[in-house]
Amino acid sequence: MNFSLKQAKERCKQAQDILMHKNVTSFSNHNGPLLKISGTYAGVWLEHAYDPLLFAQLFPEQQSIAVSQVMYFFENQTPDGQLPALLRDPADPNNAGKPLVSYRHIQECVSFAGICYKTYQCTNDTQFLKNAYARLCAWDNWLCQNRMTQKTGLIELFCEYDTGHDNALRLKGIPHNAKDMYGKAYDESVEILPLLAPDMNAVFYGDRKALAKMAKALHLPEEAAAWEKKALDVKSRMLSLLYNKEDNFFYDRDKNGNWRKFKTIQIANVFQEQVLDQDMFDSIYTQYFKSDKHFDTPIPFPAASISDPVWIQNAPGNSWNFYAQTLVALRTSLWMEHYGKTQDYEDLLKKWLCAYTASPLPFGQEFHPITGAPSDSSPYYSSAMLLFIYAMRRLGYISPDA
Repeated sequence: MNFSLKQAKERCKQAQDILMHKNVTSFSNHNGPLLKISGTYAGVWLEHAYDPLLFAQLFPEQQSIAVSQVMYFFENQTPDGQLPALLRDPADPNNAGKPLVSYRHIQECVSFAGICYKTYQCTNDTQFLKNAYARLCAWDNWLCQNRMTQKTGLIELFCEYDTGHDNALRLKGIPHNAKDMYGKAYDESVEILPLLAPDMNAVFYGDRKALAKMAKALHLPEEAAAWEKKALDVKSRMLSLLYNKEDNFFYDRDKNGNWRKFKTIQIANVFQEQVLDQDMFDSIYTQYFKSDKHFDTPIPFPAASISDPVWIQNAPGNSWNFYAQTLVALRTSLWMEHYGKTQDYEDLLKKWLCAYTASPLPFGQEFHPITGAPSDSSPYYSSAMLLFIYAMRRLGYISPDA
């Protein structure tokens, strides 16, 4: 894993300059700075809500961006509590003909409540916390009212984009978006819908754990205890309905209770939201993430186990069926050290540094997990640049003041 430190430092400076001067932007319908994903994705997605928080953690003088981005989603929350999946600038000509606000899928790929709570920890703004808590209680209620049609206590997947896993064969045949404009109906002609998905329900669990922390910080002990109980209920139901003991893996289940046995990176959400106790995590991690037959690839981690039949390069770019995704690598900061995998985490960061430094596509979205070749998807991706800067600091190649 040798690489040119001089070149890496030059790329790090380039990443910081692009982030500060191009990807930090403002939209005509919002009063405050925002961090857009890239030139390819000229908007802000709920899927990427972790990016501005990490940006603020790396550059404390940019805390206003983390707050502003959270508030932009709250400003567009529906009266009945639904958060938008994506927001675009009406004044940007690149957005002509595209939906400026979309509610047709969920795509909350990291607990938004967790992000809000960590944003509060950065700012100590109690008024922000009160507002976020009320908004997120409404979001939980929306999910319970509209995404629990089977009354299992777990929320349901209605469409491919609910997960953010574009082009994943795990979801083949499922429409991109929900049937209606507000994500409340699924296409009943699709026999497997609705699905119970472990990645979505891990985030649902994470939201409730974060709401418990928020309630505690607001001196609402009874509400904090209630949220803790609700979170544990989600965990119990996930273990009962989505964990396959024989395979030691979490899978989707269709509306008839049938397993959909695809070993994909959906499992990372279960790690990321810290659903599992240490022993269970260790067992799954050792079996699958320390095995070169599954997720232990030269660029970790592939979007599916390389032994799974669905591990096929079915798209030239933006395929959550094949590539090692920047977003997965970025979110390892939420779980690897928590579960005691510090050395593995630092090894992962070094591998991604090497890949970015060698890549002819600057700060792209994904890499071939075996060869390290980049896909053609989205140069100057905010998540990639943030991961690169963080890794350079974490591994001691630059100082935080560089």
